[in-house]
Amino acid sequence: MCLGIPGRVVEIHDEAGLRMATVDFGGVRREVCLSCTPEADVGSYVVVHVGFAISQVDEEEARRTLEVLRAMAGAVEGELGEPLP
Repeated sequence: MCLGIPGRVVEIHDEAGLRMATVDFGGVRREVCLSCTPEADVGSYVVVHVGFAISQVDEEEARRTLEVLRAMAGAVEGELGEPLP
């Protein structure tokens, strides 16, 4: 199964010409490529799949999705490599 997990962009930087971000998934932070979501900015919520932000969502949608994913803890842990806090 593949999941897209919402997170909040906390920092944006350039890495070898790619627009990258540090994204917070409720306490778990990962480096994410923003090439598919050029409109994302610090504070934006993005849906991340395999290290790429594939879409942008509002805060309420991100919160609802994270609640569902917390209920499916094993699936999230498999995607992120660690559980959501």
